[in-house]
Amino acid sequence: MKAARLVVLGVALAAGGVAAFLVAGGDEKPQVVAAPPTLETVDVLIAKGDIGMGRAVSPQDFQWQAWPAATTGGSYIRKNDRPNAIEELSGSITRGPFAAGEPIRDSKLIRANGSGYMAAILPSGMRAISTEISPETGAGGFILPNDYVDVILSRRDKLAEKAAGVEMHTSETILTGVRVLAIDQTVEEKNGQRVVVGKTATLELSPRQAEMLALSRQMGTLSLALRSLVDADKKAPEVDDGERKSGINTVRYGVTTTTTPK
Repeated sequence: MKAARLVVLGVALAAGGVAAFLVAGGDEKPQVVAAPPTLETVDVLIAKGDIGMGRAVSPQDFQWQAWPAATTGGSYIRKNDRPNAIEELSGSITRGPFAAGEPIRDSKLIRANGSGYMAAILPSGMRAISTEISPETGAGGFILPNDYVDVILSRRDKLAEKAAGVEMHTSETILTGVRVLAIDQTVEEKNGQRVVVGKTATLELSPRQAEMLALSRQMGTLSLALRSLVDADKKAPEVDDGERKSGINTVRYGVTTTTTPK
């Protein structure tokens, strides 16, 4: 009988200990997790998909996207500043390509007012002029729009022929660092295309350079030499006295001479 009482007493003590443990644990306060700070955003106008250069945009090309307010630049178009921006920009022509998700900027759009895309993407004060090319005179088709080239004139030298008594030819660089606007009617690289074999190259030139190119076409054969990306922006300075210096060669309204740069 005493053994049974001891067993009951032991069970009671164990149950009491478990109850006390549970009561003590319930008194603990739950851990409070701090809420993350709220990120302030604004709606920014972005390109819904890829938009190529020289394209007339429509409302379907744009959409509003929440953007961290701290990272929006002054050139971004915000919905709270220009709620009708999509309608305002419809019909504009892109002066450069947009990638999908890229914020729209006014500096890369121009309102053409019925003008063609080439006139829209041409910088102020510059002219677009075309010249015939072939795979031999156009770097085998590896010249693409927005590349920079040198223009080389090859022609017969009749004065040297009189002195030597044999047929003589000369070749000289007449323009350097010229931007290619288009090959035929291709104004940008499309679908991963890396070679454009065309018959016409459209170049971006100053008015004086455009006159020189038109004159040089009558004097001989023009070739385009592709420049490296490293020195693509190293252009020869503009000269306002009726001549254009390119390297050591100068073309002066039909008279070709060789000079030494200072």
